[in-house]
Amino acid sequence: MNSELKTIRELILHYIDINDSEWEQCKSMFKLKRIRKKEIILSKGEISREIYFVAKGILRIYFVDENDDEKTFHFSLENTFATDYESFLKQTSADFYIQALENTTVIVITFEMLQFLYKNLLYGEKLGRLIAEDYFFLMNYKIKGFYTQTPIQRYNSMNIMFPKILIRVPQHYIASYLNISSVHLSRLKQGAEQE
Repeated sequence: MNSELKTIRELILHYIDINDSEWEQCKSMFKLKRIRKKEIILSKGEISREIYFVAKGILRIYFVDENDDEKTFHFSLENTFATDYESFLKQTSADFYIQALENTTVIVITFEMLQFLYKNLLYGEKLGRLIAEDYFFLMNYKIKGFYTQTPIQRYNSMNIMFPKILIRVPQHYIASYLNISSVHLSRLKQGAEQE
């Protein structure tokens, strides 16, 4: 767990300063969880009680539409968080599912732990605000992409945001993320390879 803890400390330091005594106070609270490929760790209707910090692997955040089709909303790769943030903050029913696409190792941050960090870290409230802002930017980016970008622009943005995603994630999930058909994705890939 030491390397995973080092990684999460570095991630926290990306947001706020945390001194050694603060770190000692909270590091024992983090729990390591190993998730098998295809395992679902949050389902619609459950209350999201945890934030998952991905140390290794990939989590897919998705919802099921009125036609029972799965729609991929986001991929959480190494050094990023995954949760249904609205459900987590309000402790209400989740709208999303979270599933591992590879054997994945996460560090779990519970709702209670986050409240502890808010109260006991000098910049704990700032940490919470910045994580919430990142989540807002993610949502905003996704929505804007649907309305302002062509499929090829979304494809190129995805490859920048998620390096090597095309070799790690099944094509139908990528097509779903881009809101295009698998056939359209194949054409985009061929076009990008010819450039």
